[in-house]
Amino acid sequence: MAENKRTTNSTSFALASKLKDYFALIKFTLSFMVVFSTVISYLLSPNVSFNLIQVLLLFVGGMLVSGSANAINQVLEKDTDAMMKRTASRPVAAGRMSVNEAWAFIIVAGIVGCGIMYNFSLEAALLSLFSLLLYGFIYTPLKKVNSIAVLVGAVPGALPCLIGWVAGFSEGMVNSWTGGWILFGIQFLWQFPHFWAIAWIAHNDYSKAGFKLLPSDKGPTRFTAVQTVMYSVMMIPVGILPYYYQISGKWSMWIVLGCNLAMVLLSIRLLIKMDAASARKVMFGSYFYLMIVLLSLWADKM
Repeated sequence: MAENKRTTNSTSFALASKLKDYFALIKFTLSFMVVFSTVISYLLSPNVSFNLIQVLLLFVGGMLVSGSANAINQVLEKDTDAMMKRTASRPVAAGRMSVNEAWAFIIVAGIVGCGIMYNFSLEAALLSLFSLLLYGFIYTPLKKVNSIAVLVGAVPGALPCLIGWVAGFSEGMVNSWTGGWILFGIQFLWQFPHFWAIAWIAHNDYSKAGFKLLPSDKGPTRFTAVQTVMYSVMMIPVGILPYYYQISGKWSMWIVLGCNLAMVLLSIRLLIKMDAASARKVMFGSYFYLMIVLLSLWADKM
């Protein structure tokens, strides 16, 4: 009896550990943020009303596509991940998961995820595939070549908004993509202060691994802080567009404007203080920004 109990406990522990590794492989928190943008953008689409089954289906499809892209990132960067303290425990880098197992997951998750997106529309499936390939095979290796990788990576980072929007339309309705491009623009610009704040904090680790992710090759400089302020300022006019194009109402416009001004102030604080504590405030502020902006747009949908 005791032997059976030990075997059961051992099996349960092994399954829990394996599940934990897969959560790490897909970067669950990052993937969840991506899918959150997709789902809210889908719900903002004028043809869509809330349907739990459709929302769950879109969530699963988005998690599989995003998880596949993040897994490619971990396979290609397994050696550099092993060099950095914050990523050394990732399953492939740490050797707990083989490269072949990770590739098997990438292929299956990518195919099934894009297949689910096809259930919504052909355009959503094709954009999902494009985003996966761009993030996994262009952005990932480019991080070691030039800081333009951040610009390239911001495209697949913002595409979930466009994917969610077009998922709410029938095939071929390309003339109805305006709202999706506006949401894409909001998330595209948001990524620069968000990611540069992360790169500022983790600069030593990134440099050790050979990543070039800050605008200046000299590291966290005033030039990086100025760029952060500039992109935060550019978010202000783009944030008004959902109201201008009647995607959402006046109340959400004021909320988005307030969030944009907060991001500008946090970025200016970074420019003045030039320290990791200020960069951390930009980073955490950007997390709240995206959640508040998207939820307010949905709550005030026209």
